[in-house]
Amino acid sequence: MAELKLPRLPDRTPVRLTISVMPELHAALVDYAAAYREAYGKEEPVSDLVTAMLESFLASDRAFARGRSR
Repeated sequence: MAELKLPRLPDRTPVRLTISVMPELHAALVDYAAAYREAYGKEEPVSDLVTAMLESFLASDRAFARGRSR
C-alpha cells in the first residue's frame, strides 16, 4: 500500500482524572462557567471548561514546551 499523507492517529482514549479543589476555586470555576454561558450563549460543564483551560495553559507555557521537547 502507498504511504498515506496522514500519519497514523495517536491514541485518543480519554483518561479519567478525579481531582479535589478548594471551595473558593470551585466557586470561581462555576462563576467562569456562567461568564462563558453569557459570552457564548452555550452552557458547558465545568469539567469541559477545566480541560480546555489546562490545554490552553500548557500550550502557552513556553518553558514547559522547551523542557518537554528535550
